[in-house]
Amino acid sequence: MNPFSSGTRLSDMIRAIRASKTAAEERAVVRKECAAIRASINENDQDYRHRDLAKLMFIHMLGYPTHFGQMECLKLIASPGFPEKRIGYLGLMLLLDERQEVLMLVTNSLKQDMNHTNQYIVGLALCALGNICSAEMARDLAPEVERLLQFRDPNIRKKAALCAIRIIRKVPDLSENFINPGAALLKEKHHGVLITGVHLCTEICSVSSEALEYFRKKCTEGLVRTLRDIANSPYSPEYDVAGITDPFLHIRLLKLLRVLGQGDAEASDCMNDILAQVASKTESNKNAGNAILYECVQTIMSIEENGGLRVLAINILGKFLSNRDNNIRYVALNMLMRALTVDSQAVQRHRATILECVKDSDASIQKRALELIYLLVNENNVKPLAKDLIEYLEVSDEDFKGDLTAKICSIVEKFAPEKIWYIDQMLKVLSEAGTYVKEDVWHALIVVITNAPDLHGYAVRALYRALHTSSEQETLVRVAIWCIGEYADLLVNNAGMLEVEDPITVTESDAVDIVEIAIKHHTSDVTTKAMALIALLKISSRFPSCSERVKSIIGQNKGSFVLELQQRSLEFSSVIQKHQNIRSSLVERMPVLDEATFSGRRAGSLPASVPTSGKSSLGIPNGVAKAAAAPLVDLLDLSSDDTPAPTSSSNNFLQDLLGVDLTQPSAQPVSGTMQPSQAGADILLDLLSIGTPAPVQNGSTNGDLLSMQDNNTPLASLDTISSTSPTAPSSMMDLLDGFGPTPPKIEDKGPAYPSIVAFESSSLKIEFNLAKQPETPQTTDIEAKFTNLTPNVYTDFLFQAAVPKFLQLHLDPASSNSLPANGSIKQTMRVTNSQQGKKPIVMRMRVGYKINGKDVLEEGQINNFPRGL
Repeated sequence: MNPFSSGTRLSDMIRAIRASKTAAEERAVVRKECAAIRASINENDQDYRHRDLAKLMFIHMLGYPTHFGQMECLKLIASPGFPEKRIGYLGLMLLLDERQEVLMLVTNSLKQDMNHTNQYIVGLALCALGNICSAEMARDLAPEVERLLQFRDPNIRKKAALCAIRIIRKVPDLSENFINPGAALLKEKHHGVLITGVHLCTEICSVSSEALEYFRKKCTEGLVRTLRDIANSPYSPEYDVAGITDPFLHIRLLKLLRVLGQGDAEASDCMNDILAQVASKTESNKNAGNAILYECVQTIMSIEENGGLRVLAINILGKFLSNRDNNIRYVALNMLMRALTVDSQAVQRHRATILECVKDSDASIQKRALELIYLLVNENNVKPLAKDLIEYLEVSDEDFKGDLTAKICSIVEKFAPEKIWYIDQMLKVLSEAGTYVKEDVWHALIVVITNAPDLHGYAVRALYRALHTSSEQETLVRVAIWCIGEYADLLVNNAGMLEVEDPITVTESDAVDIVEIAIKHHTSDVTTKAMALIALLKISSRFPSCSERVKSIIGQNKGSFVLELQQRSLEFSSVIQKHQNIRSSLVERMPVLDEATFSGRRAGSLPASVPTSGKSSLGIPNGVAKAAAAPLVDLLDLSSDDTPAPTSSSNNFLQDLLGVDLTQPSAQPVSGTMQPSQAGADILLDLLSIGTPAPVQNGSTNGDLLSMQDNNTPLASLDTISSTSPTAPSSMMDLLDGFGPTPPKIEDKGPAYPSIVAFESSSLKIEFNLAKQPETPQTTDIEAKFTNLTPNVYTDFLFQAAVPKFLQLHLDPASSNSLPANGSIKQTMRVTNSQQGKKPIVMRMRVGYKINGKDVLEEGQINNFPRGL
C-alpha cells in the first residue's frame, strides 16, 4: 500500500510530518497527502471520509490551504452515525467561518440534529451553532435554541444558553425571546447551567433596556440570595478552587449585579450587604480570591453611592498594591484611577504606597503609578510629592526619565505655591535630567524669572552654582547663559540677596569664563552657542572692562562653518569695535515677557504674533520706557521662524531699538544739518557696513532681532536699502540676521480706485480700499476695514475669503482679533488676476466672531469690484 494513500492513519501522517527536517520536506509530505485526499474525495470513498477530514484539520492547523475539503464536512454531518457527525461538526468549526456561503447548506442539518433523539448529537449541533452562527442562521434556529433551554439534560441547557448568547450578539432584536427562559435559568441549582444563565441575562441586559428593568424588579433579590448561598456554602470538592466555592460563578454573579445596580438606587441598596460580606470575608492570599475581590470592587464602584462600601473597596485596592504579583498591582492602579473621580480623599490615603509603585522595576507599573500620582497632586501635597519624585529622578532608569521629567515639570508649573519654589524645583530637574526637558518648559521658566524682579539676582546665582556641577545638561546651560547675559551685573554685585541663600563671590572675569566654557564645550549645539554669543555681547555692555576679551572670544567664530555662528560673530564684533555709543541701547535688558500671552501661545490659543496697538507701555529695567512697542516675538525660541506682525504704532522700531529720536519735529525747519531720520538710517547702514543710503518709500517693517533661522526670501538689493523722508518713518531691516521679509504695503502709486462697500449688515460693515502697483498691473492691493455697528465687542474675529481659480489671493493677519464696540480694525490682502481685462474680480467671504461667547457667522459674495482690476 502506498504509505500516503487515503488508508494511512492520522498518527502515521503526523509522524511523517514531524520527522521532516526542513520546511521543504514538510511541504512535500503535506502535498502528497493532500493529493491522496483529493483522489479519495473524487472516488467518493465513504469508508475513509472521516479519516481524510481528520487529516485535513491537522493540515489546516499547520497553515496549509484546505478549502477543497469543506464539502466533506457537510457530507459527514449528514451521516447518521455519531462518530461521523462528531468529525463533521469539528471540521465545520475549524475549516469554515460565518462568512462562508456554504454555511447556508448546513442550516437544515443543524435543525434536524437539534431535534434528534440522541442528546449527544443535539449537543454537537449546539456546539457548532455557538461557534459559527451567522445572523441568517440565528433567525432560522432561534426557536429551536429557545426550546432547548427547557431540555431535561443540564448539559444541553448549558449549551443552549451559550448558543442564545451568540444569537443575541448577532441579532439583538431576538433578545426579547430569551428574557423569560433566561430568568428561569437563574433559579437553577446546577452550577454549569446557572453560570451560563447568568451570562445570558447579562448579555440580554446590555442590548435591551426593557429587559434590564424586568431583571431589576424580578431577579435582583434572587441573585443576591444565590450569591450569599455560594459565599456561605461549605466545602464542596466538585466546585472548590483554592478553598473558594466556584469563583467563576462568584464573578459572573457580581458582574450581573453591577449591571443591575448601576443607575438604580433601590437595586443597589438591596445588594449592599452581600457586597460588604464578599469584600470583607474573601481571602486574598490566592488568585481566585483576588479575582473575586477585584470584581467586587468594580461592582461597588459602579453601583449607586454608598460611602462606607467605597472606602472598603479602595482599601482593598490599597492592599493589592502591596501584593508581589505585578498583574494584581497593575489592575489595582487602573481601578484606583477610576476611583479617583468618585472618592479622591480615600485614594489619597494610599499615596505613599502608590509612590512606591513609581519606583517599581516593572515599566508598566511605573508608568501607570506615575499617571495616578499626577492625578493625586493638589495644592496641599505638591511639595512633598514633588520632593519625592525629584529624589527618585536621580536614580531612575534612563528609559523612564523622559516620562518622569515631563510629569514633574507639569506638576511644579501647575501647582507651584510661589515663584521661588518653582524656580528651585525646576533647577533641580534641569540639573538631574535637563536633556529630557522640552523647549516650552525651559522657555516658561525664563518667562517666570523675567516676571519676578525680586528674584533676578537669586535665580542667576542659583543657575551659576548649578552650571558648575551639571554642565553636561544642555537645557540647564541655555537657561543659565540666558540669565547670566541678562543679569550678569546682579551676579557680580550680589544684588538682591535673599535670607535663604549664601553670598557668592563672582568676578566679571568669572562671568565671562562660564559663558566661554559653554561655547567651547564639545556637546553644545548651535542654539546654545548662539545664545552664548548673545550673552557675551550683553556682558561686554554690562562690564566694559571685559570688552576686549569678549571681542576675542566672539571673533573665534568668524571662520565657523555654521553660517549662523559666523554671521553673529561678524555682526557682534562690529558692534563691539565700531559702535560702542549705541551698544548699551542695543543690548539693554529684555522686556518683561507677559506670562498670559506666553501661556496662550504655548497652548496654541493665540497667533504667533500679537498686535499691540493700544497697549500700555512696558517698563524695561536698565532701559527706556517704550510707548506702544513693537509686538514681542518669542525671544526665547531662537529657532522660531515667526516674524512679528506690522504694528499700527507710528513710532519707529529703529527709534525704540537705538533709543534715539529718528523723527523730525514738524514745526522746525532743517537747515545745514542732516535730518534725524536720515541720521538714524545712516547709523543703521553704517552698523551693517553698507554704503550710503538712498531715499526710501513710506512704511516701516519690524525685524526679528535675534532670529536664529535663515530667511528663505532673497536678500534685498543694496540699492533698495534706503533712509526715510523727513516726515516718514524709516524702513527697518533685520538688524543682526540679514534683511527680513517685508509684509506687503499699500503704496500710493498707480491709478486710483474708489473705495467700495463690500458687505454691510445691521451689525457689521466691510469697506475695501483698492490700489495697484504700476510694475504689477495684474495685482491689486486691498485694505479691508471692518467696522462694528453695535455697542458690543466682537471677540475671536476671523475674516475668510475664497476666489475662482483664475485669481490668486494672499491674506495678511488682521490688526487685531477683537473688534471693539463701534470701532474698526484693518486687514490687508493681495489679489492677482491672471485674466485681467477679460474677467472681473469676484470673491466669496465669510466672517466669524463671538458676541458674549455666542458664535456668529456672516457670509456674502462681493461682485462690485471696479472693472479692469
